[in-house]
This record gives sequence, structure tokens and C-alpha cells, in this order.
Amino acid sequence: MGFALGEARRGAEEEEIPVGAVVVRDGQVIAQAHNRREETQIPTAHAEILALEAAAAHLKSWRLEECVLYATLEPCLMCVGAMLQARVSRLVFGCLDPKGGAVESLYQLCDDPRLNHSLPVTGGVLEQECSAVLSGFFAGLRGKKRRSSEFA
Repeated sequence: MGFALGEARRGAEEEEIPVGAVVVRDGQVIAQAHNRREETQIPTAHAEILALEAAAAHLKSWRLEECVLYATLEPCLMCVGAMLQARVSRLVFGCLDPKGGAVESLYQLCDDPRLNHSLPVTGGVLEQECSAVLSGFFAGLRGKKRRSSEFA
């Protein structure tokens, strides 16, 4: 999760919502990414999607059956869907996303019996650190808005 936090911090430096993701296979990091939606203006450029794409390219396979994905924030519907499609073997995430989480908060897709693949999950890993990166980022944005409105 430390590598994923590093990616989240890099995203914050680039004024992206600071979410980081890392894919690990056999104890080795094979892919890592942070959100890049602002940079690319592509709505699917979430950290998890970018990390899955990089892992698939590295392995030359869409099947990531022996891979664990670490994410600093509970993944959304799109990202959980992609993990299920890729047959990721486990998801580990940091903090909950009460407004968009599809693992525990709003939906529980990872163990939905209607789907053909289930995804074991471990949540709350380095939860406070992951939450602090996000909180700090949004506090900074609110501060910028206040300062800019003072001069308007």
C-alpha cells in the first residue's frame, strides 16, 4: 500500500484527485498508476484502470488471475467491474468512498453471487494515511477557492 500512497501523492502534485493503485504478482510490483483524468480528459483514466492496463500489457494477457490490486480508495463501479473482468485474485484498499464505493459503501460487487467471478477483499489498510492524502488535497482546493474569491 505504500507504493499506492506514493502514486496518490504524485497525483496530488499533478492536481489530480489523489488515488493511487498498484498491481502485484508473486510479490513484485508489475504496474502502478495514479488518477490522470484531468491530464488526459478521459473519464476512464482512474488509477485502478490504468494500473490494470499496465499489468495486462506487462503480462501480455488480460487475465490477471495471480495478481493483487492495491488501491488507496475504495474502487468505484467501473473499476471493480474491470477487476472482475480481469479476474484479479484479490483487492486491497485503504479508505472507504461513501459517495462512490462499489466494494462496501454503496454496492458490494466483489462478492455478488450473480457474477461469474468473485473478488476477495481486504479493506482499511493504512486507512488513516489514505484518507489524510485525500482530505489534505480537498482542503487545499477549498483554500484556493476561498483565496481566489477574495480577489474577485
